[in-house]
Amino acid sequence: MDEKILAARVGELLLARDEKVTTAESCTGGGVAQAITAISGSSSWFDMAIVSYSNDAKQRLLGVPPQLLLQHGAVSELVAVAMANGALKLADCHWALAISGIAGPNGGTEEKPVGTVCFALACMALPQALTCTQHFSGDRDSVRKQAVCYALSMLCSQLAL
Repeated sequence: MDEKILAARVGELLLARDEKVTTAESCTGGGVAQAITAISGSSSWFDMAIVSYSNDAKQRLLGVPPQLLLQHGAVSELVAVAMANGALKLADCHWALAISGIAGPNGGTEEKPVGTVCFALACMALPQALTCTQHFSGDRDSVRKQAVCYALSMLCSQLAL
């Protein structure tokens, strides 16, 4: 599904619940925030975005523990959870969506090839964040677009429950 349609649906669902979302993005470089803010009126349901591309930024801005980065790498569900929880603490929101991955064309390894993207969705009302890892194919732009769409779909699915 198209990211604009997904972002609009996220907005409808959040408005119906009188809730807001924030994002903590790495490999998507703010792509989720861009899709959301392309929707007129999104200021009613979107608070802020943090693009924490470097490991240092993840630590400084979101409070990701250095030992998590050392032990698991930036592209891990545990780091995505720490990013989401950090964003949730900073923002005036109910939901925080975090993304960290390898968009390519460089940076992949045998264990974490290009296209590996980790997601975390934290919510004030949930005891723990929801996580998943996806493996997308294509060039850098394609991986980033797929990650944005997946993240918005993930949020839609939870909001529709």
